[in-house]
Amino acid sequence: MMDDSWGRKPAALRVRANDREAARAADRERRALERAASADARIEARAAARDAASQAREAARTARRVEEEARAAVRREAAATVAEEEPAAPRRRRSTGAIARTGMPTEERDTRSYRTVVDEDRIRALAKRGASVTGLAGAFGLSVAEVEAVLAAG
Repeated sequence: MMDDSWGRKPAALRVRANDREAARAADRERRALERAASADARIEARAAARDAASQAREAARTARRVEEEARAAVRREAAATVAEEEPAAPRRRRSTGAIARTGMPTEERDTRSYRTVVDEDRIRALAKRGASVTGLAGAFGLSVAEVEAVLAAG
């Protein structure tokens, strides 16, 4: 088989193919630039939104801190006026367990008539641990001379 194009210049066909290829390449490049520009715009918009949100959070945090400090100052002033008006009650330990859950009030016992069992061995053991003679005398309801006599006997 023979081709009619033999002997002719094939430049006319290539020019059209090259033009189409160049146009497609230019379109690809233009679309790539548009995508890059839109991505940059989105990045800038997100950064601006993050910055605005951060500033809003910081402003809210500052306002909250100022408000809390004002409330704390009012509470301190109220506590100071109450403390000036009435004497402070002695601090009590917090109760735990069933008494705390049921809310039953604890009763203060009258211990004035209670007697401490005077155990001479216990007096000697406490003295060995470093208890003072006056402290032992007060704890056991004895005189200092009696405690010294117990310690001397042991």
